[in-house]
Amino acid sequence: MSQLLDSTREAFTLLVTGDPALWTIISISFSVSLRAVLISAPPAFLLAFLLANTRFRGRRVLISTFNTLLALPAVVVGLTVYMLLSRNGPLGDLRLLFTQTGMVIGQIILCFPLLVAISHSALQAADRRAWETAVTLGARPWQAMLTVMYEVRYGLLAALIAAFGRVIAEVGASMMIGGNILDYTRNITTAIALETSKGAFAQGIALGFILLLAALLLNISLSVMQGKGAMR
Repeated sequence: MSQLLDSTREAFTLLVTGDPALWTIISISFSVSLRAVLISAPPAFLLAFLLANTRFRGRRVLISTFNTLLALPAVVVGLTVYMLLSRNGPLGDLRLLFTQTGMVIGQIILCFPLLVAISHSALQAADRRAWETAVTLGARPWQAMLTVMYEVRYGLLAALIAAFGRVIAEVGASMMIGGNILDYTRNITTAIALETSKGAFAQGIALGFILLLAALLLNISLSVMQGKGAMR
């Protein structure tokens, strides 16, 4: 018990004093996850709009596929991307293994299905009259699409928040693709795993606190966005 209390006090000391190694890990984690979500969002929103507003062969199969991929294990994504980017893999010449770019690719694969699924649900519930009114007023198709997306903006924001929460907390893909390299690819979750295995609990507790705080803020934001969307 005393060891836990001592480690917790040391963890908060690291946070308050601005330990460079600790905050480097935190910045890498947030940077990689933000890039993955922001890169994924535009194509995911476009695909979700097409699935919600057009009819074509295979549409239901595609929707079911994205809903199924919501449960895609991070370690499976990590293994797949690792094999693709490894020296003997088809994309080995790009030399993206054990880089932040490789980690972004893995997190894009993880968050893209979630962005599509949640955005599709929001767009499917949108008032069809928003599209019809925009077209009647002379808006081009892309302008009408943006009008509809604005109408369900809280649902789309909820999708972004949920996707960010999904990737910032994953460990399997980041560990396998990034390699947990100090000051380069070591993020919050991989650092927690490493420090705990070494018995260095203070940094692990500090990083765990940041991750819990991020999860709390994301969940509060998600609840607020969903509440605003429901009131419309």
